Amino acid sequence: MALSLSCQGCVSGLFYQPDRKLYDTPDKHGLKYEEVFFRSKDGTQLGGWFLPAVGEPKGTVIHFHGNAQNMSAHFGFVSWLPAQGFNLFVFDYRGYGTSAGKATRDGVHEDSLAALDYIAARPGIDHNRLLVLGQSLGGANAIAAVGGRPHPGIRAVVIESAFSSYREIVRDKIAAIPLLSLLRTPLSGLLIGNDYSPDATIAAISPTPLLIIHGTDDNVIPVSHGKRLFELAREPKQLWTVEGGGHIEAFVDAGSVYRRRLVAFFENALIKP
Repeated sequence: MALSLSCQGCVSGLFYQPDRKLYDTPDKHGLKYEEVFFRSKDGTQLGGWFLPAVGEPKGTVIHFHGNAQNMSAHFGFVSWLPAQGFNLFVFDYRGYGTSAGKATRDGVHEDSLAALDYIAARPGIDHNRLLVLGQSLGGANAIAAVGGRPHPGIRAVVIESAFSSYREIVRDKIAAIPLLSLLRTPLSGLLIGNDYSPDATIAAISPTPLLIIHGTDDNVIPVSHGKRLFELAREPKQLWTVEGGGHIEAFVDAGSVYRRRLVAFFENALIKP
């Protein structure tokens, strides 16, 4: 029992590695922003930044970041979007950055829903032109939140480098340990539940357009997870495999063709009724 509980703690650390360090702020890059606070379902206070679009906004992107550090370390992945005409909302799950509490699976799911609800109620934006972008763990959170209940204003969902299920990614990590590889299936079932797993809810995102992006050389979450999610999703859907790409690397370079393709994908989704 003690060993099982110890291993469960290790598995929890695999998914949630928060800190409260301030790594960066938008104003250091010449970007205007508003620091905002809102509450999750249980009253936990969450922090976020709202960055207005440069010029007339085409829509509002809600970004779900990955498992480590906090939004101030991740917003660089999407900081280029306001210059492309999109409002941008980034936020921290409980236990991350300026958000109160401690990260848990249930809590982070409720925080993800709260972020969508916050933007859906925020004055001064078009609530029928919302776009979701989730990366790594944030992709799993976004799928569970968007697929879990209706969100009429969401016009497109983009998921980069996400795992297909909690148990499957734990199984992959156990398989990499020689002494445990033969026990990967029973151990993964023992160590972690599958609540809010992407594979259970991704089909429900339809008919909202869905784009899945995954690097072929991702050594954190293998590309097989992205392909599995694509198989389970319903139309309309697209899969972009980034040849030679690693973990959440599609938008890192300023000249990336994937930045241009993402803008086009969002714009096309916003044109359709």
